[in-house]
Amino acid sequence: MIIGTVKEIKNLEFRVGLTPGSVKEYISHGHQVFVEKGAGINSGFSDQQYIDAGATILKTADEVWKQSEMIVKVKEPLEPEFKFLTEGLILYTYLHLAANEDLTYALIKGKTQSIAYETITEDDGTLPCLKPMSEVAGRLSAIQGAKYLEKPFGGSGVLISGVPGVQRAKATIVGAGVVGENALKMLVGMGAEVTILDINLRKLTYLDDIYANTINTLYSSKENLENAIKGADLVIGAVLLPGAKAPKLIKREYYKGMKPGSVIVDVAIDQGGSTEVSKPTYHDNPIYEVDGIIHYTVANMPGAVPMTSTKALNNATLPYGLMIADLGLDMALNRSRALKHGINVYNGEITCPGVAEAFNLPYLKL
Repeated sequence: MIIGTVKEIKNLEFRVGLTPGSVKEYISHGHQVFVEKGAGINSGFSDQQYIDAGATILKTADEVWKQSEMIVKVKEPLEPEFKFLTEGLILYTYLHLAANEDLTYALIKGKTQSIAYETITEDDGTLPCLKPMSEVAGRLSAIQGAKYLEKPFGGSGVLISGVPGVQRAKATIVGAGVVGENALKMLVGMGAEVTILDINLRKLTYLDDIYANTINTLYSSKENLENAIKGADLVIGAVLLPGAKAPKLIKREYYKGMKPGSVIVDVAIDQGGSTEVSKPTYHDNPIYEVDGIIHYTVANMPGAVPMTSTKALNNATLPYGLMIADLGLDMALNRSRALKHGINVYNGEITCPGVAEAFNLPYLKL
């Protein structure tokens, strides 16, 4: 199979779909790999490294798109790339279609076979290709939240850890999945007073045991959620419904009880966001203020640390990509139930229930 990767065109997205190491693996399996010139520079990979791994460097993205049978990306295609979404092409990347109507219809119209990293699901319910970026985003959410609490950024001026004799910042994490766990790990290490909410009591019990009763765990009822958010200096939205829009659990009415300059980091923004006022932002203008509360809603947080993120992502996506390339898409789907969950558009039809529900479209069960 001919595999291609292009430079991401999303504003300030520095990751790349394939590392030279992944290229070498595809080549060793008998496949051909095209890489757009300069695609890996921002992740620390030179064109020469790709050439040494066996790839062919092409000057333009157009050439790569048109000559490849499978495109391996990081982020969803943007409108200038829609013209490349043609029948017969396999697109392997993050898609987050439930929050992106234009791309959904472009993929349907083009009959592009579309596999979303974020919905590849193993039998135990884990999301192996989403996990590494959730780990990165969860850890970054604590770092960014602490930074934007600083007064020069419009924050309340609270130091996340406090100092002897001064109260620590109160942090609330909504959702105890991979993002929430990683945010918790960072915030505890930074010295915050942390409350984490979820509806999974088994998970809350586990976290309480791991942290030896040094954190607050709450069942995510409306009352507990409202009280925890109102008392927080920093709120991290970490809710996830795989393939579907994120629930708007963080209500604007809760802001009345928060201190001016408190910060909400909405990691669920890729799936539409977990607050009622969430809108995607970019690394060059990451925050906005609503009712005195600072909102950080960058939709590609891991793109800020591409040298870590690209390698972590490739570790997870390579095995499934090789399966598709080695077997062909249809046979790979028959072999792997995880991949079958990953395909969102197949022959012009929606195959992900969450996406179909988001746009009231028919759903094809594979």
